[in-house]
Amino acid sequence: MKAVAVGGLLILGMALLAVDYIDASRAADGVIARNGQGKGNKKEEWEVKLQGENERNVVEINIAEQQYSKKESRELFDRVIRQMEQLILGENESLDRIEKNMKLVTEVPDEPVEIFWELDRYDVMNIRGELQKEYLEEGGTLVGLHAILTYSGDREEQALYECTVCVYPRTLDGSEKRSSQMKEEIQQKEEKSRTQKEWKLPEQLLGKKAFYYKKMDNRGLILVIMAVLMGILWYALEIQKQGKEQEKRKQQMLLDYPEIVSKMTLFIGAGMTVKRAWKKIAEDYGSQKEIWGERYAYEEMKRTCYEMESGIAEAESYENFGRRCDIHAFIRFGALLSQNLRKGTKGLTDLFKMESLQAFEERKARAKRLGEEAGTKLLLPMFLMLAIVLVIVIVPAFLSVQM
Repeated sequence: MKAVAVGGLLILGMALLAVDYIDASRAADGVIARNGQGKGNKKEEWEVKLQGENERNVVEINIAEQQYSKKESRELFDRVIRQMEQLILGENESLDRIEKNMKLVTEVPDEPVEIFWELDRYDVMNIRGELQKEYLEEGGTLVGLHAILTYSGDREEQALYECTVCVYPRTLDGSEKRSSQMKEEIQQKEEKSRTQKEWKLPEQLLGKKAFYYKKMDNRGLILVIMAVLMGILWYALEIQKQGKEQEKRKQQMLLDYPEIVSKMTLFIGAGMTVKRAWKKIAEDYGSQKEIWGERYAYEEMKRTCYEMESGIAEAESYENFGRRCDIHAFIRFGALLSQNLRKGTKGLTDLFKMESLQAFEERKARAKRLGEEAGTKLLLPMFLMLAIVLVIVIVPAFLSVQM
C-alpha cells in the first residue's frame, strides 16, 4: 500500500512537471486577464526573451484590477490608516530605509476609499511611489508623504495620513537593471490601458521584439521531492523496525540461554546423549508452545533437529545453530557441543555446569543493568512530580505572605 502511494505521487508529480515544462517552453500570446472590480490587483512573473537574444529575463508585472465605479459603500478611515504603512511599503521592509519603488496606492482593496498623494520631494519620488534614481543620495533623502483619504460615497468626508520616509539608492547588477528597465516600460504601457478588460503585453521592449514565456511552476517538482522523501522515510522506518525486531530477538534469546544450558546439563547428567537431550528440549517446547508463545532460541533448536534428520552431520548442525543465532553465547554453546562430539563426551557435564553458572551470572548482571536503565528513565517523571509538589507548597505560602 505504501509503495502504491509513493508511486502514485511520483507519477503525478512527474506528469505535472512535464506539463509545466512544456507550458514554460512555449511562447505565450501575452494576454493577461484582469481581476474584476473589488477583487484587488495581482502580480505575475513572466520570463521575457528579446529578439536576437538567448537569455530570458524574469520580470514581475503588477496588473491592476478593473477601475472602481463610484458605487461604493461607507468605510472607517482609522482602519485604512492602520493598513497604510504596509500598503505603501511595496517590496521594502521599513519606512526608515526605502530602496525599491513604493506602492503609493490610490485605493484600498475591498474598501471604498480614494487616496490622493502629495510629496514634498517630487524630484526623488513621483506620485506613484517610483524612485527617481538619478536624484538619490548615498546618505539617504528624507521625503514627506501626505495622503488625503476620501470616502467615495461622500467626497466631503476626508482624513489625512502623513509619514516621512528615508530613501536610499539601490545598487543593481546587469540582469536586475535590465529586468527593471523592461518592467518600467511594461508598466508604463499597462497603465494606459487600465479601462480594458484584457491587456496584451507589448510586442517590443527596449527597441527589440519581445517573446514572453510563463514562468515555470514548480508544483510537479515539489510532488516528486515529496514522493522521494516519503519513500526514504518509509524505508528508514522499515530499517528501524527491523532493528527493533533484531534487538527484541537478541534479548529474548539471551533470556532463554541459561535455561537451555541448564536443561542440557540435567538431561546429559541423567545419561542421555547430546542429540537425544537436544531433541527432548525441542519436543518439550513444541508441546508447550501455545503457553510459552514463540521463542526464537527454541525455534532454532527445532530447525537444528530438522537438519540432523535430513542427513546433515550432528556437529555441523550445532555449529550452524550458533551461526544462525548470531549471539556470542550461542556460538560458544554450539562450538562446545561440536568439539565434544569429536573428542568424546568425557567431562562435558562439568563444562555445561560451569557454562550454566556463568550464564545465570550474566543473566543477573543483565537484569541489574536493565533495572538501572529503568530507574534512569523514571528520573524525568520524578523531577516533574517534585516541581508540582514545590508549586503546591510554595505558592500558598507566597500568597499568604502577600496578604
